Amino acid sequence: MGRWTRAILIVLLLSVAIVSVRAAMSVDSSETDDSGATSDSAATESAPSAAPAKFAVQIRQPSGPPRVETDVQDAHGNLDTVACATCHTTRPANHQNKTVKDLDEFHAGMPFSHGSVSCLSCHNSDDYDALKLADGTRVEFTDVMTLCAQCHGPQMKDYQHGTHGGMNGYWDRTRGPQTKNNCVDCHNPHSPQFPKMKPTFKPKDRFLESIGTEH
Repeated sequence: MGRWTRAILIVLLLSVAIVSVRAAMSVDSSETDDSGATSDSAATESAPSAAPAKFAVQIRQPSGPPRVETDVQDAHGNLDTVACATCHTTRPANHQNKTVKDLDEFHAGMPFSHGSVSCLSCHNSDDYDALKLADGTRVEFTDVMTLCAQCHGPQMKDYQHGTHGGMNGYWDRTRGPQTKNNCVDCHNPHSPQFPKMKPTFKPKDRFLESIGTEH
């Protein structure tokens, strides 16, 4: 065997050895699952699980523009009601009405104590079946909370964080929905301040009663 032939054989053997080593390393770097299939270790990292879906928050809303009861009864004995615009479209708007003494007819005797605002600070003089913001933007009665929020920002912030207003349902909305009160569910919009109440004794508790009997 000549010198060149031996050199060629040595080169071929080295090439085969290198290929075998690389194949072995490739197999060692893979992982085998229970079914016998192999997968790259980097691909076996589980993808982050999706956040659980949350149930909706429903806010109670007024049914629509208020209606005023009259002294007239229908055939069934029920008092007839009229829309605000029934009367207010026939008379000019009076921006000076700010106290109960300024009110007349249907509104006489209505509780009214809401800072220094006038009736038309909130009611829409162009359409009494709607409300308005300070910049004149029309607001439907069903969206009255938007009107309240423009002046009562701290209360609205507390409401959004769940510390004001009250709610029914689930704190954890991944378990179920929430139903939250509207501002006018608890506050009279014409006299929103709650009346002062005297503190009362707490409900009887069996543990407190047992402590009391020991003394």
